Amino acid sequence: MACLHDHSCEEHDCSSDWSLYKHIDLPKVSALNEAVPGSVKSVFKAWEQRLNSTGEHLESNEGDPELLIYIPFTSDVKIKSISIIGGADGTSPSKMRVFINRDGIDFSDVQGMQAIQEWDLVENFQGVLEYQTRYSKFQNVASITLHFPDSFGGDTTKIEYIGFKGEATQLKRDVVATIVYELRPNPSDHKTKAEGGGLSHVE
Repeated sequence: MACLHDHSCEEHDCSSDWSLYKHIDLPKVSALNEAVPGSVKSVFKAWEQRLNSTGEHLESNEGDPELLIYIPFTSDVKIKSISIIGGADGTSPSKMRVFINRDGIDFSDVQGMQAIQEWDLVENFQGVLEYQTRYSKFQNVASITLHFPDSFGGDTTKIEYIGFKGEATQLKRDVVATIVYELRPNPSDHKTKAEGGGLSHVE
């Protein structure tokens, strides 16, 4: 089930919600089976630029719609949801499988691996849908790998935009945080909150 926007993006400031693109280590982003080498980098952009493709997009090789995209971050992040804008005429991806902190995997690896989460996708040309993660499983994400096995019947898979909603730790990876020892811990400083998963509209 897919839900659409029920608010004004400008008033709600969707751009700040989807700002994790700033924490993507773009030079190290890569894709397997992309028709144009390096084109995968063009799909990561600011929320307000998501529909401005200027002709740039990611597309698989003709006759083979499968894509595998590796996205490392400059700091560990927590991912709440993912948005995908695909191509027209059946070239949008129809399914997405996700792997966390698994560097260097290829198509043969993902066939036998259990994804941390999977979604059946909806054709989403305006970026008004988001796919919520099982948030507790998407903590301390140093890299994420997206596997798109097939399209909606097209000879290729085409992607115009990929966005991540969440928050960064603000600490660069490989930085050792200082351990603070508390003489008298305050219980109010150690609150937690519950999370859920599913598909909802962008808020």
